[in-house]
Amino acid sequence: MFTDKLLYSLVYYGARAFMHTFGRLDVYGLENIPKCGCLIASNHVSFIDPPLIGSSIPKEMFFLARKTLNDNPILGRVLPHCNVIPVDRDGGSDVAAFKKMFKVLRDGHSILLFPEGTRSKDGKFGKAQGGAGLIACKARVPVVPVRLFGTNEVLQRGTFLPKRAELKVCFGKPMYPEEFDPGKDFPDRFREASRRFMARIAEMEEPGAPKY
Repeated sequence: MFTDKLLYSLVYYGARAFMHTFGRLDVYGLENIPKCGCLIASNHVSFIDPPLIGSSIPKEMFFLARKTLNDNPILGRVLPHCNVIPVDRDGGSDVAAFKKMFKVLRDGHSILLFPEGTRSKDGKFGKAQGGAGLIACKARVPVVPVRLFGTNEVLQRGTFLPKRAELKVCFGKPMYPEEFDPGKDFPDRFREASRRFMARIAEMEEPGAPKY
């Protein structure tokens, strides 16, 4: 399933064990993830969102994180082995990060994005930021919308002790550039692309009985 990255595998299975320990985990729509390289765009309400999505997909994927995290003596050693691509806050000027992203996508992997740019403070959807739209419009690959349910109940912002809750990860049908990219002449093009991701995510309803 994975490369020879032992740490990535340990984090993957550790995350799955954590999710099942603190609630029932149901995953929907895995068939919507293209076999080619793609972007995964999700709502964001908890610290556990990245490992939850990563451990829900049965193949290796990549993540974005601000470059300053590498200044931490521990995270700086761990994150590169967990497929984390460091990016500057001003992502549009981070040439090295874009080169890495494009290579990852060409190799057929997926990259997780959060169109809101940061975690929600109250569990509700936040305003879309331009970063995810910029990456998607430049990469020209399918974008799979994802909606998470229950992560805010497991670990709310500002808390450190998890609680038990029902977790659901829902992968929607992929969006293609002609759907999300309003064009080079559109004012605030990249933020509009991110808004379209969030609109599609908001349309996704919480599933009822588990499908598998």
